[in-house]
Amino acid sequence: MFRRSLLGLSLVALLGFGSALAAEAPSEIKLGTLYASSGTFASISMPVHLGLKLWMDQKNAEGGVFVRAFNKKIPLKMVEYDDQSNTATAATLYNQLITQDKVDVLISDSGSVLTSVAVPIARDHKMLLIDQTGTGAKFFSPDNPYIVLIADPVSSIWPKPLADFLTHDGPGLGIKRVAMIYATNDFTGTQAAAVRKFVTEAKAGVELVYDEGIPTETSNYTVYINKIQSANPDAVIHLGYATNDIAFLRSLADSGAQFKMLFAIYPGLETELLEKNVGAKGLEHVFTYVPSSELEYKPDFGMTLTEYKDAWHKKYPDGKVEFGFNSVAGYTTGLVLEKALGETASLDQLDLRKAFDAVSGKLKTIDGLFEIDATGAQIGSLTPLGQLVPDGKGSIKFVSIYPHDTATGKPVYPAP
Repeated sequence: MFRRSLLGLSLVALLGFGSALAAEAPSEIKLGTLYASSGTFASISMPVHLGLKLWMDQKNAEGGVFVRAFNKKIPLKMVEYDDQSNTATAATLYNQLITQDKVDVLISDSGSVLTSVAVPIARDHKMLLIDQTGTGAKFFSPDNPYIVLIADPVSSIWPKPLADFLTHDGPGLGIKRVAMIYATNDFTGTQAAAVRKFVTEAKAGVELVYDEGIPTETSNYTVYINKIQSANPDAVIHLGYATNDIAFLRSLADSGAQFKMLFAIYPGLETELLEKNVGAKGLEHVFTYVPSSELEYKPDFGMTLTEYKDAWHKKYPDGKVEFGFNSVAGYTTGLVLEKALGETASLDQLDLRKAFDAVSGKLKTIDGLFEIDATGAQIGSLTPLGQLVPDGKGSIKFVSIYPHDTATGKPVYPAP
C-alpha cells in the first residue's frame, strides 16, 4: 500500500512537472527589430527587413519555428519600428523593444551606423543582439558575449581579396599607385583601415598616394575627384554606402574624369539599385565585391538562390525594393536564428548565444558558410573581388576576378 502511494505521488509529481513545462512555453516568440523606410540607409535597410519578414511569414505558415527548449513549434511575432535612418531615434527604439515590449529576440537594423547604437544598449541590458549586417570591427570584443554577426563578414576581412589582387596581381598590370577615399563610419572606416594594413604589410611596391576620410553624408564629390586626379593613381578605391557610391559615380560622370581602375562596394551588393540610379554605362568595368546574391552557393538549409529570388519577386512584385545582397542577408538572418532556436536549451540570452556557437561552422545557407569566432564576429562568409562588364544586351554582368580559384574571367585593365 505504501509503495502504491509513493508511485501515485510520483506520477502526480511528474504530471505536474510536465504541465509546468507546457505552461512555460510562450504562445509566441517576439522578434524585436528596426528598419529605415527613409533617409540615408533606407536603400540597405528595407531589403534586409523584407527578407527577414519573408522568412518569418514562411515559418508562421508552417505553424511557427521549432524551439528545442519547449520541444514544439511556436509562432513568431515581429515587433518593428521605423528609425528613419536616425541613430538617436534608433537608440530610443532599441531601448523600447527591450524594456517595454520585452521582446525575446533583439535584431538590429541593417548596417554598421544603425547597429552601432544597439551594441552598448544590448550589452547593458544583457540582451543578445542579432546583428544582421553591422560589420564594424569595434563591435566585437572578448568581454562582450551579447552580440553575434549573421550575414556579413566582419569589415576587417572584407577587403582581403581586393588588397591581395592589388598587391599580388597589380604590379604585373602596372598598378603601383593607389588612391583611397572612404566614408568615416564603422563599416567603411574599418575596411579602409584593413586595406591600409594589407597593402602596407604586403611590401609589394604598391603605395597609397591618396588616403582621405570624408563624412558619410557627402553628396558632392567634385572636389575630391579633382584631388584624386592630381595624385595620378593607377587604381582608385571608393568605400561608402549605396548613397555614397551613387553620388560618387554621378560626380565622376559629370566631371568627365576616368580612372584606369575603380573599386566601389555597392555596385556589387545592390546592383539593381545602382544600375537604376547611375545607368549600366556608369557601372561598366567597375570592380566590386561579388555577393551571395550573385554566387550560387549550395545550401544545406533553406531555399536555393533561384528559389529565393522567385519567392522574393512573388511576395514583393511591385519592385519598389530591389533584390540584391541585402535581400539575401535578411533571409539568412532568419535561417540562422531558426537553427539556433532549434538548438537552444532556453530563451535565456546566453543560452541562445551558446546555440549560435553550436551552429557555427556547420550551417550553409544561400549566403555561404555561417561561422563566427569567439567574439561573435562573422568569419565564414567571404567576398571575392569581381568586375562588372557589358553583357551585350545593354546591361552589365559579373566576372569573378580574385581569388584565382573562384575566378570566371580576367580583369579588364586599364578600363577602356
